Amino acid sequence: MATLLIDPIAFAIGPLRVHWYGIILGLAALVGLMVAIREGKRYGISQEFFMDMLLLGVPSAIIGARIYYVAFKWEDYRDNLWDVFKIWNGGIAIYGALIGAIICGVIYFRYKGYNFWRIADICAPGLLIGQMIGRWGNFVNQEAYGGPVEESFLRSQLNLPDFIVNQMNVNGVYHHPTFLYESLWSLAGVILLLILRRRPFLRAGELFASYFIWYSIGRFFIERLRTDSLAFQGPEWLVSFMNALWSPMVWLGFEPGYLDPAYGDVRISQLLAVGLIIAAIILIAVRRKTKQAQERYSDPIVSSKSTADQVPDTGAEEKGQLQEERAIQPENTPEQPEIPIADQHKKE
Repeated sequence: MATLLIDPIAFAIGPLRVHWYGIILGLAALVGLMVAIREGKRYGISQEFFMDMLLLGVPSAIIGARIYYVAFKWEDYRDNLWDVFKIWNGGIAIYGALIGAIICGVIYFRYKGYNFWRIADICAPGLLIGQMIGRWGNFVNQEAYGGPVEESFLRSQLNLPDFIVNQMNVNGVYHHPTFLYESLWSLAGVILLLILRRRPFLRAGELFASYFIWYSIGRFFIERLRTDSLAFQGPEWLVSFMNALWSPMVWLGFEPGYLDPAYGDVRISQLLAVGLIIAAIILIAVRRKTKQAQERYSDPIVSSKSTADQVPDTGAEEKGQLQEERAIQPENTPEQPEIPIADQHKKE
């Protein structure tokens, strides 16, 4: 018997039904945008630049997330291609969303004349905040949860409030609130990134790389608790390697979420998380070693094409006063020394 306590439909306008999931994702994107705008203001980058970025980035992220999911579940879609476009039935992947957003960012930032790493650094905390909020959409939909647990584990050991415990009761069985684990992990990551970005040692691109390292560490351990992972049949050595990396969770008393052996034995998100951690560390080391990361996070950001997206960080009144002062001030030209008349005749 289903025990869904929260109606996934927030409200309806005639035949149009608005889902909580969409509202939550919209809120996540808005908060992430505001964080990026606030930081961009310190570098004189206009909010219109970031708003245009969001308008381009969100569709790119959705397309990337869907392509990623469909690619690994192709057997479910190849006989009915129309289902590929039915994203309202579920089936998007966060790593695919990041790939789509990054591709869009590379193109958009280059078009605007900005260094990709500098803008990506500004966006990193906002991305993680968006993921932190967005996971609550999974909570409302009762999806992306972990394996079965006892109710006492949720109430007594985790001390979760009733509205979370009750929502984790899916068809009479309680499950790990993996959405909550990832949301809290992301919150800790946001705090870490906000601290890191004010450190003088931080170079361009390293905050963005740190975002991937932090998120991927948490995703690796949380993913193994879930029961809906994308997976494939991997070689025995790879399976043993992944099991060994996850073993600290076993020591803490956690058990892996069920994964049909016929479907796969290596979770794709776990493998990708390991690859991203290694790649981000190598990227930081190589960029420092080859002196490609000369700019620091705190250095000014200037577009190589146009200054249209860069505005002085002053209020309207201050701008007006500045213009008036410039209008009445004489040009700052060096004074010419007076030349004696006799000398003038000599020159002539």
